[in-house]
Amino acid sequence: MKRYALAWFLMLSAAGALYAQLTFSGILDSTVSMYAGAGDSPAFSMGLEEYANVRFQARLREGAAISGAVNLFAVTGTYAQAAVSMAALNSGSFLSGTAYAAGEYYAAAIELERLHFRLNGNYIDFSGGLMRMPFGYGQVFGPSDFLNPKNPLKPGARLRAVLGSTITWYPVNELKLLGFFAAPRDVLSPNSREGGGSLFGISMDYHWNIASLQALYSYETPNEIPKSDNSSKFGIHRAGLSLKVDIEVGLHLDALYTYNHEAKTNENGLSVSAGADYTLFGGNLYILVEYLYNGGKSSTAYDPGKNTLGFYNNHYLYTGFTYRFSDFTSMNFTLISCFDDISFTPVVSVNQELFQGVTLTVTAQVPLDRDLFSNNGKRGEFGPIRPDHMQPRSQDGKVIGRYGSYFNLNAGVRIRF
Repeated sequence: MKRYALAWFLMLSAAGALYAQLTFSGILDSTVSMYAGAGDSPAFSMGLEEYANVRFQARLREGAAISGAVNLFAVTGTYAQAAVSMAALNSGSFLSGTAYAAGEYYAAAIELERLHFRLNGNYIDFSGGLMRMPFGYGQVFGPSDFLNPKNPLKPGARLRAVLGSTITWYPVNELKLLGFFAAPRDVLSPNSREGGGSLFGISMDYHWNIASLQALYSYETPNEIPKSDNSSKFGIHRAGLSLKVDIEVGLHLDALYTYNHEAKTNENGLSVSAGADYTLFGGNLYILVEYLYNGGKSSTAYDPGKNTLGFYNNHYLYTGFTYRFSDFTSMNFTLISCFDDISFTPVVSVNQELFQGVTLTVTAQVPLDRDLFSNNGKRGEFGPIRPDHMQPRSQDGKVIGRYGSYFNLNAGVRIRF
């Protein structure tokens, strides 16, 4: 039966390819990572990862398109251990994968990343499916991008998708009005079957010659989850404003306020980022600086149920320098700082294009805090060993272990096809 199903699938795919303009593209990353462990972590550890993101798009004449992407993983070592940790956060599913296998030498998974369609009209577009819904003009922290949170420590990571739909109206060239719907985040909650936790929202973008403005509002329907700040009997409101100005110096501001009555949200529901970027030496040196104020219950705050990439403290600064030595070689230096606990994470990476479509990248990361130099017990969020409230805990609330690293080194080859 499986053989017949595969034959039918291939026949339908071939028929679709004849009717539609079908294209494939993607990337293949082959990466090795090495860690000098801190605390209860091994003194030395390493991991290997083979990762591919395969994308496809089928255009149906001029008015419609179907797009999708699939992630393929094969991991071992530290990557496999990270997969186990992620499985614990995703109700036991391996890498949130749709299919997986564990062999003697590796663990592998297949994950559906994107699958959506788009209908194009003269003034109105409609999209639906598993897709990304980006908001705001923030380049690093992105408070308004609450559906697809970013991780500044891993800027190359693919952002997660949501299952939903959007309708876009262009009344004039400078103005875009967007209405959107996103399915409940906690799909395993019994209340999600009744629509609890669904998101509805609108946004407006207006563009001038040197500036752009976006206003955003969304409402998350009531979703009662016991002992969770993610739930609300009255729903959760979010309102945002984002602005960018392109003059000699690029300026951007991104803010989102989250209000949850049950969580007693006040000023801690606010997340604001502001930054500037500039180029020097004929465009060879690019500088980007961005500050973040992170409220404890805001869109960029750490939340085990909604945003595991979030932050624990309030004040952060991102400083990045990229220098291009030639068309094939560049170096990037990034420093992410937390002012509350005086901790830092400098990251240095070198990129070398070996030939067209193939790039070698080597990245080194060194976590720093006050405890590293003085051994005074003042551990920071970006330090080698995070404070106890950031460490994994057992069901009874006890710290399982104090894990971290003094030095991380990644080397990888990316092939685009």
